Amino acid sequence: MTLSPPTDTDESPNTKYRRVMLKISGEALMGDQGFGLHPPTVQRIAQEVKSVHDLGVEICMVIGGGNIFRGLSGSAQGMERTTADYMGMLATVMNALAMQSALEGIGVFTRVISAIRMDEVCEPYIRRRAVRHLEKNRVCIFAAGTGNPYFTTDTAATLRANEMACEAIFMGKNGVDGVYDKDPKTNSDAVRLKTVTYDDVLAKRLRVMDASAIALARDNNLPLIVFGLDEPGGFRGILAGEGTYTKVQG
Repeated sequence: MTLSPPTDTDESPNTKYRRVMLKISGEALMGDQGFGLHPPTVQRIAQEVKSVHDLGVEICMVIGGGNIFRGLSGSAQGMERTTADYMGMLATVMNALAMQSALEGIGVFTRVISAIRMDEVCEPYIRRRAVRHLEKNRVCIFAAGTGNPYFTTDTAATLRANEMACEAIFMGKNGVDGVYDKDPKTNSDAVRLKTVTYDDVLAKRLRVMDASAIALARDNNLPLIVFGLDEPGGFRGILAGEGTYTKVQG
C-alpha cells in the first residue's frame, strides 16, 4: 500500500522537495575517532534523517566508506586500483548496514540496496523496486557505489539521484556549512558562497564533489545543497528555508 503524503502543505517544509538524496562521507560516521564507526554519531545522523522523514519527504542515502577503507589511498600504497576500489565498495555496505540498524531502531523502515549482489545481506539494485520502496515511505540506502571501480560515491549519489528522480542532492559536510571561495580551515578570510554554478565549481576546483559527479548533475540540472552535517537540525532546517548552505545550480 502506498502511503499518502502529508496534506498540511502550509506548515510542512517538504513542499519544496518531495524526494531528496542525502550524501554523506564515511568519515562523518567516525565522530571524534580516527577510524571506524562511532555509534553515538551514527545515532545522531539517524535522528536527523528521521526528522526529515517524519515530514513526508522521501529520502535516498549514499554513504562513503572512507572511515573504513578508501580505494584511492589503498592504490597509492601499492595495491592494485581495481581491487582497492572493490574493497572500498564493501566498506560502504558496512556503513549502510550500520545506518539501517540505527534508523530502524528509531522506527524508520529502511532498505539497503547494493550495486554488488550479496543477497544474504541486502537487496540488489533494481530501479523499479527501489522507487517502490520510496513510495512505501522507506528510506533507501544505496551501497557499493556504482558497482564499478574508478567511480566515487559522489558519482554514485548523483547517478542514483537521477535514476530515482530526486529533486536535489543534499551534501552533508563536516566542519563547514557550505562552499567557500577558499579553504575556510586554513584561510580566516574565506567567504561562504550562497549560490555557485556547476561550471564555477569545475573551473575553480571548489571542493564539492568530484568532476564527473558535478558534470552529471549539471547535465541533468540537478541542484546540490551543501550544508553542515554537524549542525543539529540543519538538514530539516534547510527544507524549511532556514539555516546556512550553498546551492550549486545552473
